[in-house]
Formats: sequence, C-alpha cells, structure tokens
Amino acid sequence: MTYCLATSLAITWAHPAAFHVGPAGTMGEDLALRVSGTLPRVPWGGSATVLVAAQGPGGPVLFPVDPARTTIAAGSNLAGEPRDTLHLADYQVPAELVRPLTPDLLTECELRAALTRAALIAGAAERCVELTVAHTSSRIQFGRPLSHFQAVKQEEARLIEESALVGAAVEAAGEAVELHGFEAAFAIAAAKAQASASVAEITRIAHQLHGAIGFTELSELRFATTRLWSWRDEDGDEAHWSARLGRTALAQRAEDLWPLLTGTKSW
Repeated sequence: MTYCLATSLAITWAHPAAFHVGPAGTMGEDLALRVSGTLPRVPWGGSATVLVAAQGPGGPVLFPVDPARTTIAAGSNLAGEPRDTLHLADYQVPAELVRPLTPDLLTECELRAALTRAALIAGAAERCVELTVAHTSSRIQFGRPLSHFQAVKQEEARLIEESALVGAAVEAAGEAVELHGFEAAFAIAAAKAQASASVAEITRIAHQLHGAIGFTELSELRFATTRLWSWRDEDGDEAHWSARLGRTALAQRAEDLWPLLTGTKSW
C-alpha cells in the first residue's frame, strides 16, 4: 500500500441525503464517495493499493483506490522509482472503505510524509559522504590520494558539513515529535526545507570530487544522487516549506517568536 495526499480531486457524495456521522465518528452505512480527477506521480501507484487523504464535501476523508479501476500513466523519477499517475473518472468508493479525518489528522498526514522524506534525504546524503570519502582516499593522482590535496579537503569538509546539517535538522524534528507529537510542525517544516535546500550542494560536491565516473552506471554514487534530486521536490520542496515557516513565524506574538525559532517553545 502506498499513500497519497490529494489536493485536486473532485469528490461528491454518491448518496448525499444518506450521509451522516455516527456518535463515535463512524460513517453512515449508505454513504459512498464519487471521485474524479488525477493523482499525479504516486509512488508505485500502478502496482499497489493507494491510500488517499483528501478534502471531501463534508470534510477531510481517507479512502483506498484500486489502481486496476483507474487509467494509469506509468512514469518514474530520475532514480527509476515508479511514479505513476492515476486518472479517476467517476470512481466510486463504498461506504465501508471511507473514513472521516479531522483537519488536524489531514495536516498530520502531510507532516508525516514530509518528515519521512527528509529522513530519506538525510540517509542518501550520508551515503554521498561515505562514497566520496572512500573515493578520494583511494584515488591516486600525481602520486598521492586525492584527499591529500587542500582543495579536495575543503570541498570534502563542506560536503560533510552540509550532510550533518540535514541530519541535525531531521534529528531535531524527530525529537520534537517524540516530545510534542505533530504539534511540532515548525520543526518538521524546518527539517524538510533544509533537507531539500541542501540537495544541490551535496550532489554538486559529491559529483565534482568523483569526476565523470560518478555519472556512469558503474558508480554507486548515482543511486544516492538521483534519489536526492527526485526526493527534493517530493512531499513539498524547500520553497513550499520555507513559506510555511514564514507564515508560522509571522503569526507568532512577539514574545513567542524567539522560543519558536530556538526550539524552546512551550507546547
């Protein structure tokens, strides 16, 4: 099963008069959804059940989509990972498969996806460091390893620094979630914004120090960098999350801004 947060689907009740939400928050027995629209670039969307979180006519809802009942446009990202687009035309979801979501839960779904993607970027960044350090230590040029040249040392240090910055941001967000749950949205936004923003520098340095061989099928580096270039934009790029950070900061009272920025805010 794969997950998709949808923002552009047209969703209506198949039986609007029968819609009700029970005392425990369960859907009425006769409710069904009628969905039309496009789910773009869903990870493994053509081969797995897709769990969709979307804004329905009565509020946020969660429901599964069977790709076999959709029109699939197969695709992939730079790393070759499937990113399939599903076209839904009057797709009907039975009542028993529809679950209501509160707005907070819908936001949490987005934050979970962003933090997970940031963690993946952090892992791929660490792999770039490992491969680059191994390469510069073993590659001999002018009678000595590349890592012994001052210019190479400086770039390697910048690579390690940028990777560590991403790792620290993701770790801080994870700790904030452990302490405060997904009310710690600011820390998650900061982690994804930093992770996406650092991709350009990390991949530039890694490929520069590997030389042309880093782009070949023989090099393991491409497995990390092509994913970094792809994951940078998935689940919100740095512009999306930076704007989110800015809006949150502007909404603070003067006395709350510094605690928010330093992670000492009392939740």
